[in-house]
Amino acid sequence: AIEGIMNRKVKAGNVVVIRYEGPKGGPGMQEMLAPTSLIMGMGLGESVALITDGRFSGATRGASIGHVSPEAAEGGLIALIEDGDEIELDVDAHLLQLNVDEATLEKRRSAWKPMTKKIRSKWLKRYSLLVSNASHGAALKTELEC
Repeated sequence: AIEGIMNRKVKAGNVVVIRYEGPKGGPGMQEMLAPTSLIMGMGLGESVALITDGRFSGATRGASIGHVSPEAAEGGLIALIEDGDEIELDVDAHLLQLNVDEATLEKRRSAWKPMTKKIRSKWLKRYSLLVSNASHGAALKTELEC
């Protein structure tokens, strides 16, 4: 995403989607200050939205939607988005919608395979296996919940 923003591939009216940065996929909910800062710095802050299963800091500006859950690593809808898909955002109506027909989404769900990241840290590997999604606090599950 950063490369696309810096190389001016992202244009006014686009929605940038950054996925596999949620609690399981990151692992650990990566902070999205770099891409949002680049969007603002390129003069696109008023015309480009960013959607992610990662998180944002208090410095984020513009149309930034984070903590999307279920996250991509869980097979959430964000995992099925493809380049060119229309994403409708209407803040006043509280609407965020992927405008892709259900038959197409079902084909994508059937073909979806989780992305595998090489996690070098044993702790982060354990975390990725035991963490709940962002809608449940990104908290570690206890042995009783597993």
